[in-house]
Amino acid sequence: MELKALALNGSAGRSDILIRRNLIQEAAERCLAVFSPTRVHIVTDTHVAPLYLDPLAKQFALPVTTTVIPAGEAHKRLSTVEGIYHDLLSAGMTRRDLIIALGGGVTGDITGFAASSYLRGLPLCQIPTTLLAQVDSSVGGKTGVDLPEGKNLVGAFYQPRLVLIDPGLLSTLPAETYADGMAEVIKYGCIANREILDMISREEIDAVIYECVKIKRDIVEKDEHDTGLRMILNFGHTIGHACEKLENYAGLTHGQAVAVGMVAAMRLSNEMGAPKDLSAPLTKLLEKYNLPTALRHEREQIYHALLSDKKKFGSTVNFILVREFGSAEIVPIEATRLQQLLLKI
Repeated sequence: MELKALALNGSAGRSDILIRRNLIQEAAERCLAVFSPTRVHIVTDTHVAPLYLDPLAKQFALPVTTTVIPAGEAHKRLSTVEGIYHDLLSAGMTRRDLIIALGGGVTGDITGFAASSYLRGLPLCQIPTTLLAQVDSSVGGKTGVDLPEGKNLVGAFYQPRLVLIDPGLLSTLPAETYADGMAEVIKYGCIANREILDMISREEIDAVIYECVKIKRDIVEKDEHDTGLRMILNFGHTIGHACEKLENYAGLTHGQAVAVGMVAAMRLSNEMGAPKDLSAPLTKLLEKYNLPTALRHEREQIYHALLSDKKKFGSTVNFILVREFGSAEIVPIEATRLQQLLLKI
């Protein structure tokens, strides 16, 4: 695969996104071409560390320190960020030094938030190791942690200066983790590019990653701070996040929750006058990857859980509806009407 390069021009500067197999083997070279650190700190988790941490650290001639956080959404907490702060202090990290997020979406979100807030901002490189992180969470600068009241309620917009995406890393993923990423891939096919849904069936994963990243790059450049167009990336997430909360962030993975949320959002689209029912073909596609598609909580529980989501503004909830594959629209729904609609799906 030839090197694919994209640039995201954000309010704080340029973010370079490179995509190629075996790119992790030249990560230090790529980082030092962009940054000028005196030391490097790598944050990863207990699943990724045994596979990639030592080989990455040994590429640098500079001093390298590390933080290995517990894997899983349950640890996406301020207490984990505080632990990273202490490690950065112990390592003597300064504002010219480099922090690297090596892992999936949770690691990337936590590390990005730590980088954004430690000394009011450290240079950041994202090296995503899961499909979900490669196609979505590593790009665009959304960082944050969860509170008991909901997901990603504390965070910052903080663009990584460099994102290194190596599709070859996906070969080590468990099937469930790979499927998590496919939920986000399918989301992009639903909201922006119908062709992605066909590319999935042809198993063109390298091309799929590039197309998803390109879509996200284009959306973020138009709406970096998520006040308009960028909201379409939340298709399936409003109900999905509510389901994750009801499961205490343990019963459903993020991708599984998004899958359930997308089918529910499609059914909401039907209730609001979509010309054809797309929930059936979407369900079939998701089930191909053993992703759940049915809500397993009382609708009233889901309604109250989603009201704490950050996507609620006043008496309305911004819902992303898809009336045909490849395009989406943002529809504010009155909370009382949403409560009634949920009872019908």
